[in-house]
Amino acid sequence: MYRAILIGTLAFALGSCTSSVPSPPDASSPSVVPNVHIEGPLPELATVLVSGIPHVRQKPDFCGEAATEMFLRAKGVSLDQDAVFGITGMDPARGMGATTRELTQGLVNLGLDVGRVWFVARAAHAEADLGNLFRELHEDLKQGIPSIVCTHFDEQPQTTEHFRLVLGYDHDKDEVIYSDPAIDNGGYMRMARSRFLRLWPLQYKSDEWTVIRMRLAGSPSIPPMQPWNGFSPAAYAQHVLKLKPMLRREHTVVIEPPFVVVGDESPEKVRAHAAGTVRWAVEHLKKDFFTKDPERILTIWLFGGKQSYDAAVRKHFENSPSTPYGFYSSEHHALVMNIATGGGTLVHEIVHPFVEANVPECPAWLNEGLGSLFEQSAERNGHIIGLTNWRLPSLQKAIVQGTVPSFRALTHTTRSEFYNEDPGTNYAQSRYLLHYLQERGQLVPFWKAYLQDRTTDPSGYSTLLKVLGEKDLDAFKKRWETEVLKLTFP
Repeated sequence: MYRAILIGTLAFALGSCTSSVPSPPDASSPSVVPNVHIEGPLPELATVLVSGIPHVRQKPDFCGEAATEMFLRAKGVSLDQDAVFGITGMDPARGMGATTRELTQGLVNLGLDVGRVWFVARAAHAEADLGNLFRELHEDLKQGIPSIVCTHFDEQPQTTEHFRLVLGYDHDKDEVIYSDPAIDNGGYMRMARSRFLRLWPLQYKSDEWTVIRMRLAGSPSIPPMQPWNGFSPAAYAQHVLKLKPMLRREHTVVIEPPFVVVGDESPEKVRAHAAGTVRWAVEHLKKDFFTKDPERILTIWLFGGKQSYDAAVRKHFENSPSTPYGFYSSEHHALVMNIATGGGTLVHEIVHPFVEANVPECPAWLNEGLGSLFEQSAERNGHIIGLTNWRLPSLQKAIVQGTVPSFRALTHTTRSEFYNEDPGTNYAQSRYLLHYLQERGQLVPFWKAYLQDRTTDPSGYSTLLKVLGEKDLDAFKKRWETEVLKLTFP
């Protein structure tokens, strides 16, 4: 599984070549363009060009990956920028493209000789040091070897670090020829060498600057790759990147397929929720009920208390929370939880996107019955089971009062009727009907039979009759009520 990281200051959209999480621009930040004075052209450098490199437009923050894909395409290697990201080993929970360290490793994994990558230019001798480094780059170009360099994107005060692919040099115009993955039709662009040498060094110290170059020497080949189950590492990275406007310093991000888990408790607690609740629930639910994952990556937001939960819901999801516990929003691709109220609601809501992916036409009683069943859950012989829970007393009271609807009425409710015209028992009746089936070993057979027959029996009523071996459910309802009245909670 992918590890968690604490999100601090957010990564920039174009790229960040060197630091895991870039700092805000200041006097010593790598986002500050050093003051480099460059005299005239270097007369000994001839015009040179590596031709035939197609341009690739990067996905957000995947500048290094896209630059690599350009080179691979020219070499006949069919790996796109998403695959390159996976090869680098970059942690997708960071929500950014590969930094220099990971990109370098990815290039090595492709069988390329990147040479020395990190260099130092002394501020007091900047022109000489940068000139020598450019001569080495030019010498590789003469041998048909392009380079990926990390530069500032431009000279603006809050510029970002950015990977570009250097392909040539024009002696007559003293211009560097490069491809820029962040620009549409950005192949074989040009900039003055003097400007290139201003953008190339990254200022971490006042007296010494960092210069980054990865030479692309050798013949690349596709390395052995770990197959991923479901969404790719790149897809998770892009998903986390889109979340960054909502993330705060205290948030921890964990990839727990097929979800991204974000929590504002301690990293240890968030990881514990991700593994102990999310992973456990997903593995056990898929074992008995679901073959398909949700069709999109969903975010599970775990808030450690009412205050942060209420504030986030009002700001990002709804005007005010409709429940103090949590909810699933298909519109926002999110499960939003006040985890301080316990993990039961989380397991309940995890059921819904799986139902949505596997049985989009599932009736509300079955969808909510299954979710409610596992609000209070445990493991029996390696399988998930629902235990009695807080819904039981109100159902028992309704049974005594004779206000529980028939099973025909329950199973034939429309979505609106189930949620908006609930006599106060819909959730509990659905839950304890499935609990009855579970305790007699009939729940999984019922679910599988429903999946097979749902086009002819969309309500599930006829399937219930068949699995229970009943001619009608009115007589069964009386026996079921007797059994429910024997249950206890807690």
